[in-house]
Amino acid sequence: MIQIQDQQILIDGQPRVVMAGEVHYFRVARDEWEQRILLLKEAGCNAVASYLPWLWHELPDGTIDVTGATRAERDVAAFIDLCAQHDLWFIARPGPFIMAELKNEGLPYRLYTEHPEIVPSGWDGKAAPSRTVDYLAPAYLAECERWFAAILPIVAARTQPRGGNVIAVQLDNEIGMLAWVTNSPDLTDHLVADFCAWVQEARAGEVPYPLTAEAVRSPQEQWAGALRQDLVVFMRDRFRRYVEALRAMAEAQDVVDVPFLINIHGTEGGSGEPFPIGISQLVETYAGVPGVLSGSDHYMGDMTLNTTTDLYVINAFMAAVHGPGQPTTSLEFEAGSGDYGGGVDNQYDPTTVDLKTRRSLAQGNRMINYYLFAGGINPPLEEKVGDGNDRISFTGERHGTAAPVGPEGQKGMTYAATARTVQAVRLHERWLSRMEEDHDDVQLGLVLDSYATEYHHPDSTVMTEVVEDLARHRGAGPRRALVRSMLLGGYRFGAVHLQRDEPSGVVALASGRHLSPEVQQGLVDHLTRGGGLLLLGRVPDRDLEGRPCTVLADALGVSGAELRWATDHYYPSAVANGWAAPWPETRVGWFQALEHERGDAVLHDVDGAVIGLDVEVGAGRAVLITAELPSDVALFGRALRRLGVGPGLELASEVPGLFATTSSTADGERMLHVTNITGHHNGVRLSLDGEPLGSGELRVPPRTSAFLALGLDTPVGRLDWANAELTAIADDALAFGPPLGPETTLVLRGAGDVVAAGATVRRDGDVQTVTAPAGVRVRVTPA
Repeated sequence: MIQIQDQQILIDGQPRVVMAGEVHYFRVARDEWEQRILLLKEAGCNAVASYLPWLWHELPDGTIDVTGATRAERDVAAFIDLCAQHDLWFIARPGPFIMAELKNEGLPYRLYTEHPEIVPSGWDGKAAPSRTVDYLAPAYLAECERWFAAILPIVAARTQPRGGNVIAVQLDNEIGMLAWVTNSPDLTDHLVADFCAWVQEARAGEVPYPLTAEAVRSPQEQWAGALRQDLVVFMRDRFRRYVEALRAMAEAQDVVDVPFLINIHGTEGGSGEPFPIGISQLVETYAGVPGVLSGSDHYMGDMTLNTTTDLYVINAFMAAVHGPGQPTTSLEFEAGSGDYGGGVDNQYDPTTVDLKTRRSLAQGNRMINYYLFAGGINPPLEEKVGDGNDRISFTGERHGTAAPVGPEGQKGMTYAATARTVQAVRLHERWLSRMEEDHDDVQLGLVLDSYATEYHHPDSTVMTEVVEDLARHRGAGPRRALVRSMLLGGYRFGAVHLQRDEPSGVVALASGRHLSPEVQQGLVDHLTRGGGLLLLGRVPDRDLEGRPCTVLADALGVSGAELRWATDHYYPSAVANGWAAPWPETRVGWFQALEHERGDAVLHDVDGAVIGLDVEVGAGRAVLITAELPSDVALFGRALRRLGVGPGLELASEVPGLFATTSSTADGERMLHVTNITGHHNGVRLSLDGEPLGSGELRVPPRTSAFLALGLDTPVGRLDWANAELTAIADDALAFGPPLGPETTLVLRGAGDVVAAGATVRRDGDVQTVTAPAGVRVRVTPA
């Protein structure tokens, strides 16, 4: 039995962390399947994930082989059963779209020729540059139903509640991604007719533009802003209906009692900044929907200051839109060296997978699927198409050259690092499966519509202006300064969905000039009730259609001028005064001068223009910073403290790049997560709720992350503190890895007699403090 509740995944009643690796059976010779599975199991994974590609299983005559009648590698049941024989769960990803570098994104060629009406045209009726389709076109849905009828009975018979090993089934893949990355909405005749009917109902007949295909595909400026926003909301609803149709098809094939998964796309060019575009597109397909989980799909390269910031925002925003009880997961968690082309073009540090994994788990992630875990060989198409390689993938013969396990089954450069990470996670699963991140009284503001930037007509000034403004200011803020400064300052925070939920405490929000009147009014209400607002960006004075909207500005008593940008001969700089000082005069990329009726100016440019304001609103207070500042722990920390919130976990590190947070269980167990992404041995002093942690400074080696006990119940007693990570747990013994310092320091409560070679043990009632050489194994006799 599988249950999703309390932000946990329970399998047969036990909270679990699912650590999966993607292995593509269709890219591996059948007699090599077991070798790949054994390598995955050796690494510590407890699940295998794989796409089940329609393109691979459908033959040129239209028949579908899922039993291996034509090629042994098409025997899907045999692969799933082989995973079960090795006590591994299975995550099935049957599409219809699967991407995976397959041609047509995994769809059979004939769909496009037999059903030309499913192929979209975009702006101005131009052909879509990608192999996308109209998801709700009747012919396409009928074909999907045929595919599901062939593949899903095999999956249904093997679901975990029926005694099998299939624990989840993904519906489609990266829905809406192709249209986003090409800025080419799926404007088939069928979709446009659906859209026009939807607009008529949604706007109650008061439609500001003609309901014609020409008006939608080639909008005029007077209605372009309204059309863009309508199209965004409509497509969210349409994706919901598509997923509901696929789910109904799956359930008709008896796929029940296991969660359905939605894969969220959004990283681009090694950046995680645009990821919430996928959340915005797909939110209605999963948020609060019983029996559905969402999972991230991210590729961001090495763990850097940018990556760390983006990853935190991704996880926080995913959690913010979820319904009660829904945990975060990752369905494609980048693993490997990054050398995707096999040309030694890239090489990630092997520690990257460890640092990313641990940061995600610290924020409550319950499932990670390493993609791609094992490479393989792309088989030839059954029928040549004359495209240069005639294989199922455009990557050539070898696939997955960057993976921890290479195309020929060899251990790659990141296999050992991946295995160490998974094994550490599995050891700590009893706690990680139940813990949630502790949060200070501050929330990162999420405005989903700020990420509704997937479509804009390239010739529309209105559409382009809105999209560019939203993209410049949203999320972590310009230069990621808002979130990065908070993280480096020790703040622990989640996010609040400002279009749905009432915020509390202090809201930290990055915003441009376009913000809906509903969100603006919600922020005013929050301030009036006594809440705090830290706003980084420009003062909102337009709604999402580009019309004047000054609800928030009026409440704050401010108005903003046009932005002043830095140029080759103009170097605007910010100067602090009041509580913001002392702070060195700092160059900024742009600023917006403020006129204000009240409040205290705390930042200005060198000519006196106000660009930072502290102002009371009702019983609350807002701090506005209207300039593109660099990250600055001190300045942003002062702003947050002025609003009444400090970091519960205070840290002082020698080199920027030391991140820490804590997580807890409902019954009071707690863990410290510390990560050093730098190449330096980084010293750090930590205090939690005003009390120092440990006996002094931690020394965190380069590119190292650790789970440290802050109160964990173990078989030998409660471990109140350890400056080293657990490496083994037995009924009478604990073992630890290298300490983050010159010696291992442990604090045990309620244990019996402690025995540790070369150790000093001090007793204080039922508390024993143990100081031992590095690598100590602690044994405890029964109390």
